[in-house]
Amino acid sequence: MKANEIREIRKMTPEQLNEKLAGLKKDLFFLRMQHATNQLDNPVKIRETKHDIARVKTVLAELAAAESKQ
Repeated sequence: MKANEIREIRKMTPEQLNEKLAGLKKDLFFLRMQHATNQLDNPVKIRETKHDIARVKTVLAELAAAESKQ
């Protein structure tokens, strides 16, 4: 993920982040299924998707911490 994409994630609302998280988890599921059936062309996509999920979760945690602090 590029720096621009990370900035875009930080600008999203919690609802948008939850939608993105659900979509990424769905993508990860399908990537794992493709990998299990030897249909996945690029296994690095699994790692990239996991990293994207972690980024979204991190931003959600930061937002939750900021709300609880106020």
